[in-house]
Amino acid sequence: MQATAEFQVVPIGAGVSVRAEVTRVVEILKAYPFVVETHASGTNIEGELDDILTAVQNVHTALHAEGTVRLVSYLKLETRTDKAPTLAGKRL
Repeated sequence: MQATAEFQVVPIGAGVSVRAEVTRVVEILKAYPFVVETHASGTNIEGELDDILTAVQNVHTALHAEGTVRLVSYLKLETRTDKAPTLAGKRL
């Protein structure tokens, strides 16, 4: 099932700058066959729902393995039955 998502990862206890962790999240997401668009407060994703959910799990697994102790993620998903949702269809 095709989906669009907004994904935000908040590393807690990583210090003032979380650039390294956020950069790592984007690297992980770009390894998938997604459309990935970063913005000031998160990342927009277009792809298969199962892949999106797997990627979210892999982000948590990778960042924890690399030393991030605590993560909070916010995930908004959109699926449709009348047509495939796209990020391009969301632009004003």
